[in-house]
Amino acid sequence: PPGTSLPSAQGCWHRGVPREPGARWAELGCQSCTCQGGQVVCQPSSCPASCSHPLPAPPGGCCPSCSGCWYEGVARAEGDVFSSSNGSCTVCVCLAGNISCITPECPPGSCHSSSPADCCSCQPAKCSFQGRSYPHGAHFSLDGDECTICTCRGGEVECSFSPCPVLDCPQHQRLLRPGQCCFTCQDPPAPAGCLMDDNGVEFPVGQIWSPGDPCELCICQADGSVSCTRRDCLETCPHPIRIPGQCCPDCSAGCTYMGRIFYNNETFPSTLDPCLSCICLVRAV
Repeated sequence: PPGTSLPSAQGCWHRGVPREPGARWAELGCQSCTCQGGQVVCQPSSCPASCSHPLPAPPGGCCPSCSGCWYEGVARAEGDVFSSSNGSCTVCVCLAGNISCITPECPPGSCHSSSPADCCSCQPAKCSFQGRSYPHGAHFSLDGDECTICTCRGGEVECSFSPCPVLDCPQHQRLLRPGQCCFTCQDPPAPAGCLMDDNGVEFPVGQIWSPGDPCELCICQADGSVSCTRRDCLETCPHPIRIPGQCCPDCSAGCTYMGRIFYNNETFPSTLDPCLSCICLVRAV
């Protein structure tokens, strides 16, 4: 019946399947079974390590595979060439489940560059310049010439002029001072006078003038500004004479009477009473 062993001549009957004497087969759970003397004998499958870095067993499988490589947690295909993860220039290859790595040999001495892309760890060549030694990447100035900057690169010295800023002043206001490498903008010259916007007339510093109102006086300051003040008329008289262009009435030249001007001690008839005679007397009241 099914599930029982058969006589040796008839082999074995296992899980509804007949097996020939000496037959071997794999069962689920990584069991290896064999038919021996009519009996089914099962034991865990043995996986001999035939390579150094086999791939893990695939889903449903029991034994790892040597058709690829498992290296540092990454599956590598057969013949795959890759760099080591330690940051060095070691190159590895996957062959039949085995990993072989090769590290290049670096020549002794200095090199021309210290770029991280270079595999060999070396010290860039130093520079000898004007009797002095400078390490790679050093910046220095020439003796007595602060305007020239030099750089040591792989044993060679490169020199160039110091960059100068872009100036926003006109050419005639640029000045190269002693000991400096670049031109600078000098301060514009002090104003020589005051420029009036209304008529374009320029007055020298200290000049006093009236801008149109005879009672207002303006003076040109040293910084080019204009300062203006108004005058007060303190002298008064009953009939002062107003002279065109003069701020205050004049009480010393004569008298003004009914729109006419009479000089001092001048006699004239009254316009209100022809029998009256008037005289201009210059005196303060």
